[in-house]
Amino acid sequence: MPKLIKIAAAKDVPPGEAAAFDLEGQRIALFNVEGTFYAIGDTCTHRGGPLSEGSVAGTAVTCPWHGADFDLKTGTALGPPATQGVPSFRVVIEGGDVKIEI
Repeated sequence: MPKLIKIAAAKDVPPGEAAAFDLEGQRIALFNVEGTFYAIGDTCTHRGGPLSEGSVAGTAVTCPWHGADFDLKTGTALGPPATQGVPSFRVVIEGGDVKIEI
């Protein structure tokens, strides 16, 4: 059964920023896009690049290593070289805490 787990305080990831966290044995990237938080797997499926260090345009992130694009809402790979998506996690804001469903 899924559970909500605190990943960060909202103030720790300001708008336009991203951060990576190890949670429940997974590396998760948390993005704040104009006050909306998204959480996806941090490891690019092409060659393992850190998506939390990628550039964000709208609700897509580009891997800093080889340019693969991923949808922040769904984790879907949007373009090569990645052909597989990354996990996507439901985000809940409670008070000042950012929680994700695992």
